[in-house]
Amino acid sequence: QVTFCKRRNGIIKKAREISILCDAHVSVVIFSSSGKMSDYCTPTTALPKILERYQQNSGRKLWDAEHENLSAEIDRIKKENDNMQIELRHLKGEDLNSLYPKELIPIEEGLQIGLASVRDKQMEIWKMHKKNEKLLEEENKQLT
Repeated sequence: QVTFCKRRNGIIKKAREISILCDAHVSVVIFSSSGKMSDYCTPTTALPKILERYQQNSGRKLWDAEHENLSAEIDRIKKENDNMQIELRHLKGEDLNSLYPKELIPIEEGLQIGLASVRDKQMEIWKMHKKNEKLLEEENKQLT
């Protein structure tokens, strides 16, 4: 274990040195016999980028089809999220100059429907408030 620690530290030190002195992109991942992981990656890059370059240059597939599908699903969800953010900004009245008149019509209709729903809810709350007010007045009269 002592030998392992010394040699691991030496390898990571050399990786750091070659990264700095030669402006090289370096990544080292070491697993001990107990399963503990140690790693080093050049500060100006990230391990996924280095692994991607390794895969391109070596021709070896690091990711199986399931990981590729998950990556595609993440990209799809990110795009969907971006589209929803844009739509939300449009509903808030932001970035409307970039839209064509045909694109404004559904936004206007959606806002009108939303406004009607808000007014209905306000009216419902107002009626409930008036009803409670009348009940409180009657109860107050009975108490007096």
